[in-house]
Amino acid sequence: MRPRLGATAKRPGNNMPKYILALDQGTTSSRAILFDRDGKVRASANQEFKQYYPQPGWVEHDAEEIWESQLAVARKILAETKISPDDIAAIGITNQRETVVLWDRKTGKPVYHAIVWQCRRTAAMCDRIRAEGFDRSLREKTGLVTDAYFSGTKIAWLLENVSGARERAERGELACGTIDAWLIWKLTGGRRHVTDVSNASRTLLFNIHSLAWDQEILRYFRIPASILPEVKSSSEVMGETALFGGKIPITGVAGDQQAALFGHQCWKRGNVKNTYGTGCFLLMNTGSEVPHSHSGLLATVAWQRDGATTYALEGSVFIAGAAMQWLRDELKIIKDAAESEAMAASVPDTGGVYFVPAFVGLGAPHWDAYARGTIVGLTRGSNRNHLVRAALESIAYQTRAVVDCMATDSGIRAEVLRVDGGAARNNFLCQFQADILGIPVERPASTESTALGAAYLAGLAAGFWKDEHELTPQLKVERRFEPLMPASRRHELYAGWQRAVERSKGWAV
Repeated sequence: MRPRLGATAKRPGNNMPKYILALDQGTTSSRAILFDRDGKVRASANQEFKQYYPQPGWVEHDAEEIWESQLAVARKILAETKISPDDIAAIGITNQRETVVLWDRKTGKPVYHAIVWQCRRTAAMCDRIRAEGFDRSLREKTGLVTDAYFSGTKIAWLLENVSGARERAERGELACGTIDAWLIWKLTGGRRHVTDVSNASRTLLFNIHSLAWDQEILRYFRIPASILPEVKSSSEVMGETALFGGKIPITGVAGDQQAALFGHQCWKRGNVKNTYGTGCFLLMNTGSEVPHSHSGLLATVAWQRDGATTYALEGSVFIAGAAMQWLRDELKIIKDAAESEAMAASVPDTGGVYFVPAFVGLGAPHWDAYARGTIVGLTRGSNRNHLVRAALESIAYQTRAVVDCMATDSGIRAEVLRVDGGAARNNFLCQFQADILGIPVERPASTESTALGAAYLAGLAAGFWKDEHELTPQLKVERRFEPLMPASRRHELYAGWQRAVERSKGWAV
């Protein structure tokens, strides 16, 4: 069954709402951002929460703490701005993807900590799936690779290892979902158990062709369909909350990377965005057709609106900004990431040094879990400026590898790369990225692309904005970096990077 589309949200009374409230639930903090009709931030609040590491490679969150922190920042915004619920047209939600919660339907209490997307506890389960050959079916139906990163094996682990969970699930006593579903359940007082297609497509349980939970996959993982949320579009009425002193509809939901793609206004086939965070997340809009990757990329649902589904190719780079953190915290050759720009610019090049930051293996397009961090090309004249520059360049090289694969898989060569995330503020990185890609890099004036995407999806469903054309003038480019490097130099440098990557592979075998 395809997700049912809802009607546009309508608010009672004559008061014209002025804002959209975006809830941005991330891996380390919960945020709330208030956007006005021009897409500008009018208020924001942030609250961090605790990370749990019960065993090496295991990562957990307290789902109740996530909820309490998200509720607190939303209430803080309303209190500080002194606005009423009638001033808010709708709520949009964006969230850390793949993290799952299993909770009691009657009490609304989690039966175990949330298992975070970073958690590797199901790696052995994934090895068994590949040995049995079921990974091919998963790839074809879900667009994803078989990896502990995704939600399906986490849910199977919970049902297998939490005492009584499987029996209770089969009796219909438990509910399960990604963080968006958990927040909507809590916001609606347990009246709505729903998710959107973008989050569902990250679970390893959702058929991105039929747009439904796949019964064969559920049987394989022994997951009762009854515990999963109803799948809806990304921009429709999901429910309403009365927790802020009045009723506010929830009308937009998308996983964080898909929301960022929408927030960048990457609405046309071939549009690409890159978020420079701890890692890099690149998404290319591939339009209405399900993409097929032969280059190690993922196929995913970008969003669904007005009955039309948009798909994307995705490439995940594990280490980007984390390389700079390593230089700061472990080698102590920089005091903070901000000084890396001047240090990199102080030398004309890296002096032949390449830094492959494969600390936890290589992600797309290599998927080599046994690769390890490698620095090559050192000479007696190499200094810390060369190493810092090489670290920044590694982010751009890894991005180039994914963009090249996107072009191969889609047949589309990106015309421009839109960027966000902390490292996007680094002018050296943005310029080198443009140089090594040979296409312009655009940095938006707004740094809130993810939350803005959720706000857009919510506002469009609520009638706050008429259509995407009304939003187009809101896309403001703060700076455009044009490629300046000669093509011959670009090819020479990238060839050197490819040689360095080969030396990092298979090291831990």
